[in-house]
Amino acid sequence: MYITITPQKMGGNFSKSSADFVGYLEKENQGLEQQDMEHFFNQYGDEISAEEVIKEIDGNTAKLEKHEPRFYSITVSPSKYELQKLQNSSEDLKKYTRELMKDYVASFNREIKGRPVNIDDIKYYAKIEHQRTFKGTDFQVKENQPYATKILQLKTEIRNIQEGRAEGNIKRMKKEIAKLERQAPYQQNGKRIVQGMRKDGNQSHIHIIVSRKDASNRFSLSPGSKYKASDVKLNGEIVKRGFDRDTFFEKAEKTFDKTFGYKRNFAETYKARKDFVKNPNLYFAALMKLPANEKALAFKMIAKTGLPIVPNIPVSQTQIALRILKRLRRGAEIAIKSSSIGI
Repeated sequence: MYITITPQKMGGNFSKSSADFVGYLEKENQGLEQQDMEHFFNQYGDEISAEEVIKEIDGNTAKLEKHEPRFYSITVSPSKYELQKLQNSSEDLKKYTRELMKDYVASFNREIKGRPVNIDDIKYYAKIEHQRTFKGTDFQVKENQPYATKILQLKTEIRNIQEGRAEGNIKRMKKEIAKLERQAPYQQNGKRIVQGMRKDGNQSHIHIIVSRKDASNRFSLSPGSKYKASDVKLNGEIVKRGFDRDTFFEKAEKTFDKTFGYKRNFAETYKARKDFVKNPNLYFAALMKLPANEKALAFKMIAKTGLPIVPNIPVSQTQIALRILKRLRRGAEIAIKSSSIGI
């Protein structure tokens, strides 16, 4: 389970309206029949139009400064193992979203009229998507890049020869291109993975747009707060502030597991991934204590993320070389940031 929380892009040529973002989320509906479309939904309603989402989000921005985001985007990406547990991706992920947003509000250290924030205090809209494409930040694209660069150079040379600007053996160059295409380490259906290529398999995920202001348009609720939980004196009154991302991510996993009866492997947990980056010694110590079958699955899952795996990792934690740990940690940081768990 990978979750990102991203503020609305501000400044420059970016619009203050949510229209561009909502329009982006409508891309999968293009060319589909009405019955095949995925619609926006919220805690209580289904089949909400894009126009209504824009109107509600854009109209809920009272007293926000020009530099403050009007909304936040939450992206929830279940793993292929988690998706396999679902009976119906669309309906099950809708059900999960509505439980997840209860975890979201519970992670605020805020009160409204003397009570904790609850689900009716926020204004959000969500949408299920079923497709993904490879991005330039994906490890598969990055590790294929040296081959892509050589292929582009050869194609440029061939074009120069064909247009009389250079001389060379085009047949030999085409053979070299074909060889490089095969040698690229990451392939999908026999083709080199490139940026923009659609990913195979079940790619269902959730996009959520949540207003910065509460549903009454009076109080600001920012998941981007740098404070987890603190109290501050404002106009002579003690005011609670903060949002605990660690709590939110951990609750999100537990809610998924409880809702769908999912047995989460150690390598899939938010805490484990965080330890991988922050404290690799602790991570490997816990990893090596797992039962054999769980350990084997953990290594399989780690390999799928693109993190480097050391063959025959020694059982004794003290035997793990520091340089190997540094390489693993560096790879983990890249992979986690690209898929983003929001550490």
